[in-house]
Amino acid sequence: MAYYTEQELKSLGFKSVGKNVKISDKASIYNLDKIEIGDNSRIDDFCVISGKIKIGKNVHITPFCLVAGGMPGVIIESFSTLAYGVKVFSQSDDYSGASMTNSTIPKYFKKEILSKVLIERHSIIGAGSIVMPGVTIATGTSIGANSLVLKSTNPWEICAGSPVKKIKERKKELLILEKEYLKDE
Repeated sequence: MAYYTEQELKSLGFKSVGKNVKISDKASIYNLDKIEIGDNSRIDDFCVISGKIKIGKNVHITPFCLVAGGMPGVIIESFSTLAYGVKVFSQSDDYSGASMTNSTIPKYFKKEILSKVLIERHSIIGAGSIVMPGVTIATGTSIGANSLVLKSTNPWEICAGSPVKKIKERKKELLILEKEYLKDE
């Protein structure tokens, strides 16, 4: 995996890019002027990132992820992770048959769902999971692999399933580690 150099990243036209950002040259990134990336964050191979996106510090977007911010936007707060193949959507067509679907159809004939997605601090979303428009993944939430997130979560839960449901509470010891990490930063 080859990463863009700091100089290359600054020349690409991002809205903002922090220090020590790693982005694979095999990632596909669109609408760079609408994308903000915080310090120490990383986007790996074969990711597609598009639309209005704000990525905090120490965020890892692993290979084969899709973050489709569209117009409403996606915010991924600090210390969060999207595991392999996670898909995050802030827009979706209406699949009920009440309107037409797909990007080739004029908006007049479609009924799109447009709603911001917020992934709060210390959240981790397991491999192959899908997050739909309007969802807030609350602080400290852990989403199990291959889960479908249709509704917002509560803080410090472990959730899994299709659709997700709470499995149990998540431990908060990582907050102590965060303080230690930030002290050394």
